[in-house]
Amino acid sequence: MRYCKIAMVVWLSLVCNYAAFGCTVVVAGKGATLDGSVIASQTADGWYDSNIRYVPGKKHAPGNFTPIYLNLLGEDDRKPVKIAEIPEVERTYGYFRTGYSSYNEHQLAIAESTIGQKDELKAFYPDTKSVMTVEQLSILALQRTRTARDAIRLIGEMAEKYGFLGSCANEGESLAIADTDEIWILEIMSVGYDWSPDSGRPGAIWAARRVPDDHVAVIANASRIGVVDPDDGEHFMVSKNYMDPAVRNGWYDPASNEPFNWTDTYSPGYGPWSPSSMWVRSRLFCIYSDLAPSIRWDPYGELRSYPFSFKPERPVSVSDVFDIFRSRLNDTPFSMEDNQAWLVPGVNGELVKSELATPVPDRATRSLLNIPYSRPIAARTSYSFVAQNRGWLPDPVGGIMWFGMGLPLFSCYVPIYAGVTDTADSWRTFEADFFDPASARWCVSLASDLVNRRYQRAMKDLVLFRNPLEKSFMGSIPHVDKEAVELYERSPEKCSSYLTELTVDRMKGVRDGYWRLCRELIAKYNGNKFW
Repeated sequence: MRYCKIAMVVWLSLVCNYAAFGCTVVVAGKGATLDGSVIASQTADGWYDSNIRYVPGKKHAPGNFTPIYLNLLGEDDRKPVKIAEIPEVERTYGYFRTGYSSYNEHQLAIAESTIGQKDELKAFYPDTKSVMTVEQLSILALQRTRTARDAIRLIGEMAEKYGFLGSCANEGESLAIADTDEIWILEIMSVGYDWSPDSGRPGAIWAARRVPDDHVAVIANASRIGVVDPDDGEHFMVSKNYMDPAVRNGWYDPASNEPFNWTDTYSPGYGPWSPSSMWVRSRLFCIYSDLAPSIRWDPYGELRSYPFSFKPERPVSVSDVFDIFRSRLNDTPFSMEDNQAWLVPGVNGELVKSELATPVPDRATRSLLNIPYSRPIAARTSYSFVAQNRGWLPDPVGGIMWFGMGLPLFSCYVPIYAGVTDTADSWRTFEADFFDPASARWCVSLASDLVNRRYQRAMKDLVLFRNPLEKSFMGSIPHVDKEAVELYERSPEKCSSYLTELTVDRMKGVRDGYWRLCRELIAKYNGNKFW
């Protein structure tokens, strides 16, 4: 029975839509950023719940319980299902809810990327007794903790007690967890489908490694922890049982006195999560080459040739991360936009790039033109965010989550301050199976599709609309900070109201702008004009 289940999960992993599992995470310590903030960011891929909602913190009476859900990603419009409940705490904090919930009122940010775990570790719901998905664990951490270290401890404790359950093809998970001072990379895995709370064993294994303050780290669906040193509490945190499955399965012999390599032991992977997969390495090559260009990174090199973290050659800004997420793999061997299949005869018979050439061609176009698929960071994204944690300001003002709907290449990032207590209706009412122009996500998705059909020309129209908006948001930060801090000192409630009203107005303006852009693109590039 055990081997049938392992065979089943291998098959599921191989036939699943790999494009749905391409979340990219970029983090930068306070010594690596332009303004001294801590930056944590993520693209959330697939067709996940992209609605951004604020869930307020609450006080709870003793004896209360909180539900534990499956399907929190909302993928394919699946609804959350309650599968357990655990004791509630006395006080929870407000947080922002999406498919992968990522930010709370105290500038705690959590960014996610799926990684591989060995088949023997995987758990299978409903056969397993494990109930804690990474989405649920992130929500609990955002509700109950204020610092990265406390979040790691809570996630580890909850996963060990209630069992970790993989969401994406029963794989492991990597989380970048950041507060106003530091960043940690936490990797968590299951301990087998046959685990149960009465087994006497923890229901998860996990390890966390700190990112140096002057470094950048990247997660692209591959384990990055490497060798762990449990005695180095300043740089590593691990579960007490972190070696147990390896010893039990004969993957590691403690008597060898060899360093314990977490990645090699538990996450050699296959498919898109393999350390040798170009799915992983093309993204790493793109980001490492951008931020450390003097190093000759090998686009076909093994994953271990890319260090866990590195010092960027220039200070990293929020705008730099926008650009990274909008990467088209341009100027790399993996660019689909630069494929020779796009070359067509020009006016003088010379070959020129077709105005239809796009960095994100759909499957039918790739098949028609025989263009090999490479995984751009900008593709297949439900939403993305860039969290900017500024510890020198009060939490409601210091924290900014820049949030964008749909593909980063085509979306506009709107700043959502940590003190915000509501979002615009149009940013939290998206339904995947019904087009609604009142929905920001649908307007961005339609604009993306219209631009992508005549990318070489229409992208210029989108940039002319979007870039001034983002520039105005960036330029307003000093004024908004000053106004908000002054209000906060007099009344935190008035500060929150000011930031909320400002954010909701901006969200509405972006939605209206995209809908206006859609109408202009339809009129400008409709097919009847190009016969």
